[in-house]
Formats: sequence, structure tokens, C-alpha cells
Amino acid sequence: SAPLAALAERPLLRAVADWRPDVVVPTFHLGAQVTGRLRARGALEVPTAVVVVDFAVHRGWLHPGNDLHLCVTEKATEEVRETVGGPARTVGPVVPARFFRPRDVDGHWRALLDRHEAAAAQRTSPVSPERPAVLMSTGAWGVGTRLLETARQLTAHGCVPVLLCGNDERLRHRAARHPGLLPLGWVTDLPGLMAQVHVLLDNAAGQTAAQALAAGLPVVSHRPLPGHAAAGVQAMARAGLSRYAVGKGEPARSAHELAFPGPARARQTAAARAAFRADPAEELVHLAEGACAADSRAR
Repeated sequence: SAPLAALAERPLLRAVADWRPDVVVPTFHLGAQVTGRLRARGALEVPTAVVVVDFAVHRGWLHPGNDLHLCVTEKATEEVRETVGGPARTVGPVVPARFFRPRDVDGHWRALLDRHEAAAAQRTSPVSPERPAVLMSTGAWGVGTRLLETARQLTAHGCVPVLLCGNDERLRHRAARHPGLLPLGWVTDLPGLMAQVHVLLDNAAGQTAAQALAAGLPVVSHRPLPGHAAAGVQAMARAGLSRYAVGKGEPARSAHELAFPGPARARQTAAARAAFRADPAEELVHLAEGACAADSRAR
């Protein structure tokens, strides 16, 4: 990443000169490399706080030049401290406020699910409590391993799969041909949709999974994407924030177990609530105030 980081240094310095921020906050690993390099050389005078959004800390996030790292779990914080030797704090996932109290404001998603179930089953009754609606996350690009096969397995085991296809219209059209599967394109009201489904089926431990934690939606991880996504899925499961579903009957077995009130769902949703440890904005304010105080003393 060093060559790419070097190319981005001058544009960032120009932006800092124009905007004159109190803190620079990278939320992407390449950005963390850019700010870390500049701070280490003294070229960037503004303090930097890296928001590490991944559950598994990739080395691309880490540069000792940065002033602070904000992490999603205590384990991630420990790894950062051991690697860079600098300050790190556990704040939990950073999620928009509307996910913490998700509401289907106008009933759009409830009506859509009811119509879908009625059409699929050739009856007029809504989705019954025994048929959990499983939201399948595939990211903005609609990426996943054997997505339609997984959807068929869920349908065969009494679930209602709702496939988020992102911007992949071809995937959405292919999925529409499968009975019982509800494919959706890019969704702007994800909190409202999460308020009406029972479980999130995830393959990357990314932002959708973090948003589900805030929404009180149990997360089942299945067939993770190769590479860093797989590491994130495993780290999230080890933290007790999701269930990594492998083996016979999965992921439908876990979806049924976590969809409805019971010990398994209670444990996971309690762990999810506890994951949100602190307000990251307050950490940024403290960092900025400390830098201002140090600057005043230097004068």
C-alpha cells in the first residue's frame, strides 16, 4: 500500500490546508497509511485518529505515526497496541443512530413481506412466526458464494430469504426466478427493513453486520468471502457477536434458533448491545483538546 499512500499524501495535505480540521479521521486502511506516514515525518501537524471498522485487524490499518486507533472489540484493541505500541481504545462499531431504534415507519417493508409470502404460498396470510425472514447481505456489489443455493436451502427449511443484491441487477433478476426468494436491489431504508426481519445472514463481518448488532438483529455468518472477510467473520464469532454456521442443516438451523425469543437469541443480542462501549466522537474531542492544550503550552 506504500506507493498508493504516497500518491495520496499531497491531496490530503491540500485538503487539510483548505479545511483546517482539528482532527483527521481515516476510516479506510489506505487512509490510515497516508496519515500515519505524514504524521511520522512531521508533515501533518493535525492529530489523527484511525477508526478501525474491521473485527479482524489487518496490518494495512496500522501505522505507528497515527495518534490514536479506535477499535470495535477489546481483542482488536489489544492487537493494535501490541503492533503499533501507541494508544488504542475500544469504542465498538460505529453505526448511524437510526439503526439503534429501527422502525418500519410507513409499514412498507411489512407490506412487501406480506405480499411476497402470500404470492409464494398462494394464500393471503402474512409471514407466520414459524417462518423467519432471513436478510441475506452481499454488500454493494452483490458478492457471495453460492448465494442462490443458500437461498434455496433456507426456503426448503421454512425460512423466507430476503436477498440484498446491492447494485447487481443481474443477480436480482436471476434471484427473482427462484420461488420463495425475495430479491431486493439497493436499499436506502435498511433500518426499516431490519425492523421487519428476524435474522441477518452475513458473509463479510462488514458494516451491514455492525448495523444489525445495533438493530438487535442476530447475525449468522455463512460461507464468508475469502481473505480478510473470513478472518473478520471468525473474529466476530469469537467475540460472541455472531454465530459462524457450518455443517449439516446450516444456515437454516441457526436461523430458526436465533430468530425467535430464547436463550440463544438473548445471549447474542445482549453481547451486541454490550459491544457499543463508548461514543467515538467523544474520543475525537479529547484528542483535539489534548492537541490544542499541547500547542498552547508550546507557545
